[in-house]
Amino acid sequence: MIFKEATFHGKQPGIAAESVDHASLERAVAGALATAGGIDASDVEVTAEGDDIVLTGTVGTVDEIERATAVARGVPGVHAVRNRILLG
Repeated sequence: MIFKEATFHGKQPGIAAESVDHASLERAVAGALATAGGIDASDVEVTAEGDDIVLTGTVGTVDEIERATAVARGVPGVHAVRNRILLG
């Protein structure tokens, strides 16, 4: 009996590893936002799209919007931040 290596259309499956990377990056950014001073991130959602982070939700001040961007950029592995946070 011959066992073939698991492939999908001739390519190695990579979705599971990619999802884990996205999830860990999202957790890292969310954790950094939760512990950072100068921002109430309780209504901020963090989503990873590749190595980019998308921030959505609401905060109370413009300073908090800017602080959220700075904190997210400081997390290792984040290449770009798209801040879509609104004043609430």
